[in-house]
Amino acid sequence: MVTVKTSVRKGLGFGLTSGIITTLGLIVGLNSSTHSRNVILGGILVIAIADAMSDALGIHVAEEAELKHSTKTIWESTIATFLSKFIFALTFVIPVLLLPLSTAILVSVIWGLLLISVFSYYIASKQDANPFKAVFEHLLIAGIVIIVTNYIGNWAALI
Repeated sequence: MVTVKTSVRKGLGFGLTSGIITTLGLIVGLNSSTHSRNVILGGILVIAIADAMSDALGIHVAEEAELKHSTKTIWESTIATFLSKFIFALTFVIPVLLLPLSTAILVSVIWGLLLISVFSYYIASKQDANPFKAVFEHLLIAGIVIIVTNYIGNWAALI
């Protein structure tokens, strides 16, 4: 079995969950306000770059602020955060490009929730915690983001 360094696992976990939830919120909100494939694709690409860089820098500074990590460890977390957030955000481009928009939104939500579920289960199992509780908790948070951003998008379409 492959052993993943804590610094990389931290960056991967943060990047994956943040990338998925942020991108899903963006996709759902933009869809409900514009119903435009081009706007949604542009949003995904912008968030894949800007938010991945922002969160990678955030992890970098947070790790430095702990005053207990080596420079190498800090950069491992930084790079893992950027790459995981960037790559997972970009996976949402595929359904938006290939499917009718309403289907693409549904597939994106299912894909995102599946990824969060699998990673949550994996991490909880590694910690000897109840994986179903962790999956439920993380899916609940993602669901709230999806619902709220849908309503915000609907509201934005009215103004």
